[in-house]
Amino acid sequence: MNTVRMGLIGAGGWGAGWGAMHARTYAGMTGAELHGVADVDAGRAQAMADKFGARAYASTAALLADPEIDAVAVVTPDFAHDEVLLAAARAGKHILAEKPLAMTVEACERIVAAAEESGVALMVDFHARWSPPLYKAWEAIREGEIGAPRHVYYRLNDRIFVPTEMLPWAGKTTVLWFVGSHAIDTVRWLIGDDVARVYAVARKGLLQGRGIDTPDYYQSMLEFRSGATAVIENSWILPNSMPNIVDVKCEIVGDDGALYVDQSHNRALEKYTGTTGSYPDVFVMPSIYGAQCGFAADSIRHFVDCVREGRTPMITGYDGLMVTKVICAIEESIRTKQPVDIA
Repeated sequence: MNTVRMGLIGAGGWGAGWGAMHARTYAGMTGAELHGVADVDAGRAQAMADKFGARAYASTAALLADPEIDAVAVVTPDFAHDEVLLAAARAGKHILAEKPLAMTVEACERIVAAAEESGVALMVDFHARWSPPLYKAWEAIREGEIGAPRHVYYRLNDRIFVPTEMLPWAGKTTVLWFVGSHAIDTVRWLIGDDVARVYAVARKGLLQGRGIDTPDYYQSMLEFRSGATAVIENSWILPNSMPNIVDVKCEIVGDDGALYVDQSHNRALEKYTGTTGSYPDVFVMPSIYGAQCGFAADSIRHFVDCVREGRTPMITGYDGLMVTKVICAIEESIRTKQPVDIA
């Protein structure tokens, strides 16, 4: 396959609101083209299609019925993945799914089974695996530079802007699904193992007071089969005065060394105007000379290259399923106030 003709399902959020990440990536790479766009808001789909020379479809079903489309990127909200992904798999389209794969274990299992039955590639876009600092940490662990990982601390938090202004559907998800899914996959990948047991706490209050019924934050302890442990913090209530929307920190301690990653406040670039200070993004999705760069685009390119070359993506439906298992176990632990084992 020389060119992968992509269909984009969901023209809001990560798909469009953040600079049309997916569309710009397909438009700027050899071997891919944005062929079509579908969204529940027909006007939004048409606007994106017009901007990138693609076709707007009246519905997701119409897009999936188009035999010219080889693969789809599903960038619908967290809670709106299940039926779209099942339909895409049954239509024989290769699938790049934004996280989470789905919000129940049963739905994930159905999606994975449908993709296997249809023989299509299924990748969950856990793009942190392409982050240069995190990749260098992963590489150091693989090369034995710090010995076996013993304990990890991973913080992935957002300013309160995200649930109160950026996401109109924040009350239908949680910070654990929205960014915690990335954190869990990243720690699984760094340690190179699956989670065996979790214990967690969460608290509500601040966001509820603003009419958004979702937890303010989660603190989760993960025990891995190897005996390694990880503490993951996910919060949606950082003050808007923070210089970055996202706060990402990681500490990995091994038998013979340690690694520290500051992906958001590393001050690679500082910008101060007459009214504000900020640390502009130089890793995740910067645009350089009009071209989409950054590791969020690199994961998308990986998916396209795998489809073109008939390879299995680095991240599969199994990874999406395991992350959902962990999140569901965390929620059960919060309800029962007990540790929960993961089969």
